[in-house]
Amino acid sequence: MSELHVAQGSFRLSDTRTLRLPSLKIISGESWAFVGANGSGKSSLARVLSNELTQLTGEIHCSFRSSVRLSFEQLQQLLDDEWLRNNTDLLSEGEDDTGRTAAEVIQLNHKDNELCLELSEYFGIKDLLSRRFKYLSTGEVRKVLLCQVLMGNPDLLILDEPFDGLDAYARNQLSQLFATLAEKGITLIFLLNRFNQIPNFVDKIGVLADCHLILTGEKQYVLAETLVAQLAYSETLKDIQLPAADECQDDKPLPADQPLVSMNNVVIQYNDQPILHGLSWQVNPGEHWQIIGENGAGKSTLLSLITGDHPQGYSNQLILFGRQRGSGETIWDIKRHIGYVSNSIHLGYRVSTSVRNVITSGFFDSIGLYQAVSDRQRQLTDEWLALLGLSDTTANGPFHSLSWGQQRLVLIARALVKHPALLILDEPLQGLDSLNRTLVLRFIDIMIRNGDTQLLFVSHHQEDAPGCITHRLKFIPDGEIYRYEIEPVF
Repeated sequence: MSELHVAQGSFRLSDTRTLRLPSLKIISGESWAFVGANGSGKSSLARVLSNELTQLTGEIHCSFRSSVRLSFEQLQQLLDDEWLRNNTDLLSEGEDDTGRTAAEVIQLNHKDNELCLELSEYFGIKDLLSRRFKYLSTGEVRKVLLCQVLMGNPDLLILDEPFDGLDAYARNQLSQLFATLAEKGITLIFLLNRFNQIPNFVDKIGVLADCHLILTGEKQYVLAETLVAQLAYSETLKDIQLPAADECQDDKPLPADQPLVSMNNVVIQYNDQPILHGLSWQVNPGEHWQIIGENGAGKSTLLSLITGDHPQGYSNQLILFGRQRGSGETIWDIKRHIGYVSNSIHLGYRVSTSVRNVITSGFFDSIGLYQAVSDRQRQLTDEWLALLGLSDTTANGPFHSLSWGQQRLVLIARALVKHPALLILDEPLQGLDSLNRTLVLRFIDIMIRNGDTQLLFVSHHQEDAPGCITHRLKFIPDGEIYRYEIEPVF
C-alpha cells in the first residue's frame, strides 16, 4: 500500500520563512482537504507533497507511483507561455496564429487522441479542442488543464483550488468525477479556501495557519473547530471603515439622473459566431447588478464593452457614462469612472512592481505605476495596506511574492482605492479563503452604503452576491446562442 509520511518536517520557502509539518500521514485511497487563510502555506504544502520544496529538517517518505499537482500559478505560466509563443497583435496579413489548440495542450505531456477525446466529452469541451488555448474563458481553461492532468493517470492527485472559476454545473460535474476517481482508489488531495467546497466524500481535513500545519483529523471534528474561529473573526468586521477617496483627483461629476451604461440591440461576433446576440440593457442610477451565466456565455465580452476595451463597441449603440462610444472620448475617459477586478487583470498583471505600487496604480487605471504620486495618494495607499494587514516589508516587496489569494486581495483594494462610480467585480472572490471573502464583501457593503458607487458583480456562486444587489442579468442558453433575462431582486 502506497503512503506519504512526513515527520517533524520543515521546508524552505524563503530566507525567512519555513513551512512546518509536525506530523502527516496520507495513505493510498484516502481523500484529504487542506484549508487555510491566504498566505497560510497551502500552495507550499502542495509543492511539498509533489516533492518540489527543499527539505530542511525531519523525514519525508513517499511511495506513490505518480503524483501530479495542478495550481493557479501553473495556469498563469501556461497562459504566459502561449502569448509569448505568438503575439497575435503583431501578426501580418496572411500569417497564421501558431498558438496551441486545446487538444495540443491536453496532450502536452501524454499523447493519446482517444483518451483526450473521452475526457473532453466528459467535461463538455469537445467542441473546443480545435480552438486556440489562449482564447478560452477562465472556466474553459480550467477544464482543459484538468483534462491534461488526468491524461497521466496519476495515483496521487494534488489539486490547488480546482473549483474556482467554474460555474455551478461544472463544479458539480467535477465533484462527481473526483468521487469516481476516489472510488477507483486514486488518492486525492485538495487545497481549498472554501469549507463549503470540500467534496462530500473527503474524510480527512488539515488546517494551516502561518505556514504551520496546526490541526488534522476527521472532517466532522475539524469543521467544528474551525467554525468557531470563523465566527470570532466575523465579529471584528463590524466597525471597519474604508479609507477616503482622493479629493485632489480632477474628476468631473457624472449626471445623477442618467444611466452609467446603456446598450441597445448589441451584437458581438467572431468569424460569424455570435458572442452577444441582441442585448439591450442599462444600469440606471442606484442599481446594483449581479450578472449570471455559464462559462463561455459572453459575460467577459460584455464587461470588455463597458470598460472600453472591446473594438466592436464602436459599431454598436453603446453609451458609457453619458457619451456614445466613438464620439471622441478616449479609453481613459471611460476607465477613470471604473474600478475593475477580473481574472484577466490578475493574469495580465505581469509587471515587476511592489505590492504598494499595485494598489497606488488604481488611482491611474494602469498596470504598473508610471506617474507621479501625490502625498495624499501615498497616505491613502498606506491606509489600505493597514486595512489588509500587510506590513511595510510585505508592502515594499514584490507583488508576485504574495500567494495567489493575497494578490487577489491587493487587486481588489486597487479597484476600490478611488471610490469609482462603477465597480466591476468579475469573480472577485476567486482564490480567497472564507475569512478574506467575508472581509471583501464587507468592503463592498460599506462602499455601496456610504458612497455613490454602483456595482456590477459577476460570480458563479449565488451565495457570494453582496446584499446590495438590486437586479440580475441572466445569460440563458437558447440553442447555439444565449437569451437575456432581467429581473429585480426583492
